Amino acid sequence: MSGTPATFKAAMIQMRSGVDPAANLADAIRLIGEAKAAGADYVQTPEMTNIMEVKRDRLFATIKEEDVDPTLTALRGLARKLGIHIHAGSLAIKVAPEKAANRGFLIDPKGEIAARYDKIHMFDVDLGNGESYRESNSYRPGDIAITDDLPWGRLGLTICYDLRFPALYRALAEAGATMLAIPSAFTQQTGEAHWHVLMRARAIENTCFVMAAAQGGKHENGRSTFGHSLIVDPWGRILAEGGTEPGIVMAEIDHALVAEARGRVPSLQHGRRFEIVEPMAEAAHLHMVRGAE
Repeated sequence: MSGTPATFKAAMIQMRSGVDPAANLADAIRLIGEAKAAGADYVQTPEMTNIMEVKRDRLFATIKEEDVDPTLTALRGLARKLGIHIHAGSLAIKVAPEKAANRGFLIDPKGEIAARYDKIHMFDVDLGNGESYRESNSYRPGDIAITDDLPWGRLGLTICYDLRFPALYRALAEAGATMLAIPSAFTQQTGEAHWHVLMRARAIENTCFVMAAAQGGKHENGRSTFGHSLIVDPWGRILAEGGTEPGIVMAEIDHALVAEARGRVPSLQHGRRFEIVEPMAEAAHLHMVRGAE
């Protein structure tokens, strides 16, 4: 966009959220303040910033509706105070007596909510060794993909398990996204196997920056998350990476790299629509084509 700098500093806040939203908020505020002091313009927190709770009764006894959620209120005030973009990667927000939304909030430097995104893909998996998750038991999936314009480019909002559905990211890129946010709470098991390769793949195939703040370590609820918050450039190079401990991962984002990568491999311009047909139909189609030659 004209009149705005081509580069900015992005900070990923790595957390180890527990079951007490007040304690989690205090950690987030401290780390966001440190990121601002280090020059960050855009700060992202991980999935489930406000609470990591697996017990359904305690979850719904604790979480709040959006308009009274204390974490969201505090982060809006903090964005206004610091004059930065704060992306609350996701908060557990009550939307019905027995259902929550896994909802991300992009907050502008005036403290206004610029965009909301409800996680589309629910993490309902059986990983083996007794590790099983049913996110849809407590959370209501979203059905709308979201982009929003930052001063430096267009951001596509996603959350964690969305990462495994590349059509979503291609749709966001085709809608003009040049940056993809993937705040996460990846399990230790799946993170070790797939975190880096999937994050880099989403960056490469869409020639976008990928920014992913993560949960990391052993949580109060007994769950272990992978950590390794990442910032990846449009060529798939890792610009910054965290470990497993809470902290800040920062990088300078040079938006000119998007145009450079898209100029070298303009795959977004080369996509073609196609049909999948049954084998017999394919044979008939080939027979028609050859008969016309």
